[in-house]
Amino acid sequence: MTSDNLPTLALTAGEPGGIGPDLCVQIAQQDLPCHLVVIADHELIRERALALQLPLLLIDASHSMNTQPQAGHLCVKHVPLKAPAKPGVLNSNNAGYVLETLRAAVEGCHKGVFDAMVTAPVHKGIINEAGIVFTGHTEFLAELTNSQVVMMLVGGNMRVTLATTHLPLKAVAAAITHDRLENKLRIIHDDLITRFGIEKPRIVVAGLNPHAGESGHMGREEIDIIIPVLNKLRDEGMNLLGPLPADTLFNPSQLKNYDCIFAMYHDQGLPVLKHASFGGGVNVTLGLPMIRTSVDHGTALDLAGTGQASAGSLKAAIEMAIKLVKIKKTLRLRNNASHAT
Repeated sequence: MTSDNLPTLALTAGEPGGIGPDLCVQIAQQDLPCHLVVIADHELIRERALALQLPLLLIDASHSMNTQPQAGHLCVKHVPLKAPAKPGVLNSNNAGYVLETLRAAVEGCHKGVFDAMVTAPVHKGIINEAGIVFTGHTEFLAELTNSQVVMMLVGGNMRVTLATTHLPLKAVAAAITHDRLENKLRIIHDDLITRFGIEKPRIVVAGLNPHAGESGHMGREEIDIIIPVLNKLRDEGMNLLGPLPADTLFNPSQLKNYDCIFAMYHDQGLPVLKHASFGGGVNVTLGLPMIRTSVDHGTALDLAGTGQASAGSLKAAIEMAIKLVKIKKTLRLRNNASHAT
């Protein structure tokens, strides 16, 4: 937190050929209750502002990161592109640049320069075409920080977490193991308490198979793996429901009874949430040593430089980061007060 008590957030601009730079320019037109530092190529942001015909005064972060927030002003921590970038055009030469912006954000969070990091979308395919194995932000940040993480999407009055993320469907069943489920449920439970301030979180767990296996007639993963893990963690005091059939646990009348949904794979949990909140959903990475939020959409190359991209999800991600920073501060003050008595 800064002297004016506003959090300082790092915002990585993502794939330079996509809408990430557009969103940075668009969000800078709004009054935000934070100090926002975009990590990107300075000239890229300037050129995109000109393309969008939006007024923007760029401030060099090397001079000051905590100038008074003001609509139409944007603080930029310069990371140079490796090659010129054009809206809507991918260039594998800039894959290293994209990852460098993420490293800079993580380093700034580690050093306490930033209170949290927010990420605009990257393009997985072009990074892999550059010869860099990359399955997503979540996995890259986990490796970079040597952390075990869980992907959470927040939106539509839901928090949805995933047991597996970017895996082919044929590989999912083999990835549903005792250790994976136990580790991820512990992370979810702990972060709901320490990140979201939920004292006794209620987590509902989806089955892997249709009808949650139908007593073993449609698969035994529920009986052999999921239920034993849930029983073990229940014995430790966790409030876990399920496993329930995924086609019914998203019933709106039941959602109020859950603080979080734990789905077994990407397209089991996220279509429902994105249907309810697309354009306003937020990706939160649990288990990291820092707060990280992100947009819930991709690079939208066809919209880059057109002014037609919506900054709704980015605004929601920034608001979520601010909220989590405030919760962290409140919990720290509460813990300090309890230790002092």
